[in-house]
Amino acid sequence: MLIGVPKEIKDHEFRVGLTPSSVREITHHGHAVLMQTGAGHEIGLDDHHYQAAGARIAAAAEEIYAEAQLIVKVKEPQAHECRMLRADQVIFTYLHLAPDPEQTRLLVESGCVAIAYETVTDARGRLPLLAPMSEVAGRMSIQAGAHFLERTQGGRGVLLGGVPGVPPGHVVILGGGVVGSNAARMALGLGARVTILDKSMARLAELDNLFCGRVVTLPATMDAIEQQVLEADLVIGAVLVPGAGAPRLITRQMVADMRRGAVIVDVAIDQGGCTETGHPTTHSHPTFVVDEVVHYCVANMPGGVARTSTFALNNATLPFVLTLAAKGYRRAMLEDPHLRAGLNVYRGHVTYPAVAQDLGYTHLPAERALAA
Repeated sequence: MLIGVPKEIKDHEFRVGLTPSSVREITHHGHAVLMQTGAGHEIGLDDHHYQAAGARIAAAAEEIYAEAQLIVKVKEPQAHECRMLRADQVIFTYLHLAPDPEQTRLLVESGCVAIAYETVTDARGRLPLLAPMSEVAGRMSIQAGAHFLERTQGGRGVLLGGVPGVPPGHVVILGGGVVGSNAARMALGLGARVTILDKSMARLAELDNLFCGRVVTLPATMDAIEQQVLEADLVIGAVLVPGAGAPRLITRQMVADMRRGAVIVDVAIDQGGCTETGHPTTHSHPTFVVDEVVHYCVANMPGGVARTSTFALNNATLPFVLTLAAKGYRRAMLEDPHLRAGLNVYRGHVTYPAVAQDLGYTHLPAERALAA
């Protein structure tokens, strides 16, 4: 199979779909890789590294979309890229379709087979291709929040760790999954006071054990969310409903009542965000202010540490790329229900139920689509 890797074109997105090591593994198994020139240059992965691993270099993305059977990316295809996709061509990347009706429409119209990293599952019901970037984003959320809490950045002027005689900052984390637990780890490392809210009591018990009682754990009721958000210096939005839009847990009124100069880092923004006042931002212009509360809503946070993120992502995606290349997409997904869970759009149909429900499409189950 010919696998194509275009250069990412989203604002300040320097990750790349395959590393040279991944290319070497793929070509070792008898497949071919076509890389766009400069795809990994910004993170120290140059064309000669890919050529040494067995890849061919293409001058432009158009060549890759015209030739490749499988497109491997990192971020969702932009409108220009969607229009280059061919019927029955496979694209394997993050999609986040629920809050993005325009991308969904273009993918449906293209007739392509779109498999989303973020909805592939494993035997324990986890999201193994989302987890690496969730780990990165969770850790970055505290770095970003600590920075924008500085008064020169518009924040309250609070040092998260405090100093002797001055209490530490209060970090409130909504969601105790991969993002939330990694955010808590970093916040505790800085010496902050940390509260995690989650709707699962079992997960709260796990977190209490994990952090040896050093974090406060609370059930995510509206009363508890409101009380904690209003007392917070830094709020991390770490909620996730796989494939669907994030629930809006922080209301406009809560934002209006928050401490002046408090910071919200909404890691859930790529699924629509968990605050009513949020909207996606970029690394070029990462923040905006509503009611004197700083909002950081960068939709591709891990792109800020693109080299680390690229290698972490490849560790997780490479086995699936090899399976798709070896078996073809239909057989690969029919035989593996966890990979099949990643199928979001198939030849003009929406196959992921949450996306269909959120955007008003008729849902065609993936099993039926692939078996037809």
